[in-house]
Amino acid sequence: MAIFRPAILLLILLTIITGGIYPLLTTALGQWWFPAQANGSLIIDTGVVRGSSLIGQNFSEAKYFQGRPSATAQSPYNPMASGGSNLAGSNPELDKQIAGRVAALRAANPQANPAVPVELVTASASGLDGQLSPQATAWQIQRVAKARNLPVEQVARLIDENTTSPLVNDIGQPVVNVLQLNLALDALQAP
Repeated sequence: MAIFRPAILLLILLTIITGGIYPLLTTALGQWWFPAQANGSLIIDTGVVRGSSLIGQNFSEAKYFQGRPSATAQSPYNPMASGGSNLAGSNPELDKQIAGRVAALRAANPQANPAVPVELVTASASGLDGQLSPQATAWQIQRVAKARNLPVEQVARLIDENTTSPLVNDIGQPVVNVLQLNLALDALQAP
């Protein structure tokens, strides 16, 4: 039994350190240094949580910008079932889905360029992306401006105001958070 005592004590010690002290320390430091991010990067509008800036939402009305398609199970943008479609690029079902999405987007955006941005027809690996490139967002301007009776220039200005650039110019791309942009549109037309 004496031969097992060091192993058992080491197991207990490492369990306390890695299962208790370390998680508590990292949680406390995260809450102290990055409280918004540690609590889910929530977007709060007039005291109501509207969503997270990290997770997309299903916007289907013409008056809203639409994000990337979601391939999550049960419902779009389901954070409990994060994942891609798992369809290979050579799978005919993927081609069929993309063709259907392209046709639907062209029908909903007849004034837009016939070349639909690829990120509007392909799901991300997580199925939860809440950001688009400024170009994919701008592709939808005509539809949103018409549905809201707003000048195209005003909607384009909102896209520019809601575009986030990376901290370092050569690392990353500018992105537009679709939820924040749609909330800005709603606030613009609030009575």
